[in-house]
Amino acid sequence: MKRRVVVTGLGTVNPCGNTPDIYWQNLLAGHSGVGSITHFDTTDFKVDFAGEVRDLDTEQYLDSREIRRMDLYSIYAMVAAIQAMEDSGLDLEAIDHNRAGVVVGSGIGGIHTFEDQCRTYFEKGNRRISPFFVPMMISDIAAGHISMHYNLKGPNYSVTSACATASHAIGNAVKHIQYGDADIMVAGGSEATISPMAVGGFTNMKALAKYEGDPTEASRPFDADRNGFVIGEGAGIVILEEYEAAKSRGANIYAEILGNGFTADAHHITMPAPEGDGAARAMQQALDEARLTPDKVQYINAHGTSTPLNDATETSAIKTVFGEYAKNGLVVSSTKSMTGHLLGAAGGVELLACVFAIRDNVVPPTINYNTPDPECDLNYSPNAPSEIPVKIAMSNTFGFGGHNAVILVAGV
Repeated sequence: MKRRVVVTGLGTVNPCGNTPDIYWQNLLAGHSGVGSITHFDTTDFKVDFAGEVRDLDTEQYLDSREIRRMDLYSIYAMVAAIQAMEDSGLDLEAIDHNRAGVVVGSGIGGIHTFEDQCRTYFEKGNRRISPFFVPMMISDIAAGHISMHYNLKGPNYSVTSACATASHAIGNAVKHIQYGDADIMVAGGSEATISPMAVGGFTNMKALAKYEGDPTEASRPFDADRNGFVIGEGAGIVILEEYEAAKSRGANIYAEILGNGFTADAHHITMPAPEGDGAARAMQQALDEARLTPDKVQYINAHGTSTPLNDATETSAIKTVFGEYAKNGLVVSSTKSMTGHLLGAAGGVELLACVFAIRDNVVPPTINYNTPDPECDLNYSPNAPSEIPVKIAMSNTFGFGGHNAVILVAGV
């Protein structure tokens, strides 16, 4: 019999806030974290806005020597993990460190380090490449840093599945606890890709939003005038525990993970499958694992990227799975309208929104929703929160390569 898994700690840094509480307050206020790019000179770039993490005091969490030896994505992961661990109230002296692990992923990893060291190589030659280049760049190193920081010796690895990364990481961590491999897991995703190569690459493949006005209005999921996603950065981390152990120690239990769905489109490197076939199967898998009928879900935090294809196919997939209830009772929203798209960190940050929605019985809005699209005809909580009882929520994440990951979470 599978063991129950609950969420007992939350941590995040993202464009809408550098702590979970501030993030949630800004979501409910409909506050966008999108603005002009400050990480690099965008003079020659067609896109000059993004969802950046701002005003983060990293030395509140890490010493300066650690910071110098980490890529920005690892720093974000560490900060969010430290927040989550402190929030969990775990007594690190009392736990069995051999049964506590980490699954934290990144879609791209240390691209800032990669770009910096490439410049060094081309300008100064191979002898000037930093000895820290490889361990700073690789996408598994954030999980390694977290495990070393807390001496966690259980399952430890990274997941990379583009924009589905964090949800896959959390889902895998859940399974380690369900099947007895571990009792405690740190899980989620981190991304720091607001860099010349990433912004230039996404721009040239015509994936990023084009907008001449206020950049806070550029991410417009499900709106008829959407034309691309806004790139974002940050991390979302959760502490997962076996339910009975968490209950016995008096932990603050935020929610329970009821089910996961992992599928592949097997269709195209970037375009979703027609009618959202893979997405629909992932949602159905999560429901089946939880042994729930669709009408038991009140809220879906949609992948909702603000791209023409994703939003239409995700809407179609939701209608396939939820039937008439999709239009008559279910509330869907995309918090990417405020954070931008955090790529490999998206699933972690958005799971926090689901947990808070359950805690407070309110759905965060989809902002910048002005012109309805006939292909996107659900209740997207347009421009204002929806105060409804939320007992069960679903988080959808879909990535390039046809990777689909869905998490179903409930109040306890």
